[in-house]
Amino acid sequence: MDINGAASAFGALSQKTRLDVFRLLIAAGPEGMSAGDIGETLGVRQNTMSANLSVLLQAGLVRNTREGRTVRYFADLGGTSALLTFLMSDCCGGHPELCSQVIESITCRKT
Repeated sequence: MDINGAASAFGALSQKTRLDVFRLLIAAGPEGMSAGDIGETLGVRQNTMSANLSVLLQAGLVRNTREGRTVRYFADLGGTSALLTFLMSDCCGGHPELCSQVIESITCRKT
C-alpha cells in the first residue's frame, strides 16, 4: 500500500459509522454480515449504510458478495494487512524488537 491508499483508508475510517462497520466486520470474521444485519445492528438506515459501505469498499477495507437478493460484507483482511504493514514498515527506527508489544496486542488469541 502506498501513501495515497493509506490516506484513502484513513479517510474512510475517519467517520464514526464507517469505523463502527469496519470493527463489526472484523469481529464477524469469515462469515461476514449482510448489509441489512449491519444496519440493524448499528441502528443505521439502509440508504445511509449503503453509502458508508461503498466508501469502505472503495478504500479496500471491505469486500462483498451477492447471495441472491442479499449482499454480504466481509472485512478485507488483505487491505487491512496492507494498511497495518504500511504503518509498521519502518517500526521503531530499525529496532523491530521494540514493536513487539504492538504486534502482540493486535494478534488474535483464542480465549
